Amino acid sequence: MLKKGDLFPDFKLENQNGEWVTNETLKGQKAIVYFYPRDNTPTCTTEACDFRDNLSYFEKLNTTVVGVSGDTKRKHQNFINKHQLNFDLLVDEDFQLSNAVGVYQEKKTFGKVSMGIVRTTFVLDEEGRIIDVIEKVKVKDQIEQLKQILEG
Repeated sequence: MLKKGDLFPDFKLENQNGEWVTNETLKGQKAIVYFYPRDNTPTCTTEACDFRDNLSYFEKLNTTVVGVSGDTKRKHQNFINKHQLNFDLLVDEDFQLSNAVGVYQEKKTFGKVSMGIVRTTFVLDEEGRIIDVIEKVKVKDQIEQLKQILEG
């Protein structure tokens, strides 16, 4: 798992519209890159809507928000349209970036063991260096944690 002070790895992923987003795209402003298991599940929906509802706050702090999951462009588009999301969702179908940052792990859900994305949020500085990492995110607390991190 990457940690505070590490450089976020190089990546090139498509967003919901098929446009390429890279680590270079995010440079020049702070970025919140949050990894989540799946579109349109209850907790992931709550998390995305929390970001939607607080996006103007983050933008005032010159901070962009992107979500990353293994879902397809079509699933991301449906998720965005259904919940009026106002930020990009990146497609990591082969879990290349999720593996690179250490969030694609063995998980136990209802007693069943499988591989998947563990909900994790990275906060990056303007150069792409990790300011902070929120591991095993508790969605109800996340926005407040991010505000504290960004406001120093």
